[in-house]
Amino acid sequence: MNGATLSLIGRRLAAAVVTLWLVSAVIFLITGLLPGDAAEAALGQSATPETLAALRAQLGLDQPAHVRYLRWLSQLITGDLGVSAMSGMPVTNLIATRLPASLVLAGVTAAISVPIALTLGIVSAMRQGSLLDRGFNLVTISLVAVF
Repeated sequence: MNGATLSLIGRRLAAAVVTLWLVSAVIFLITGLLPGDAAEAALGQSATPETLAALRAQLGLDQPAHVRYLRWLSQLITGDLGVSAMSGMPVTNLIATRLPASLVLAGVTAAISVPIALTLGIVSAMRQGSLLDRGFNLVTISLVAVF
């Protein structure tokens, strides 16, 4: 690989890291604006203010948002995804138990959709500008907009 290729790869990786960081920060801020928190969700509406305050302290929800975000980010970088407030299990274990089914679902979806997409793309390219091409484009754009 030459220098230009390595430079391009480096810029793309840096852009991906910045994008992921921005998305995580925006999602963290938006979820902070939602009514309620993990303590209320875990204990339910019948929880007393004392038990809510104790669980918030235990989960660190009594800390300012920027402190919670920086703590979460530092734990993420070290691979510690924390413990689920709902189940009390490590998040890594929860992901690990669900990952095989998700990968199978993604594989089956790709095995079905890629050949269909390639076939439609090739036919559309061979008949560029035709009514068939425009119909494929209309259906594709409509499906992307809906899903």
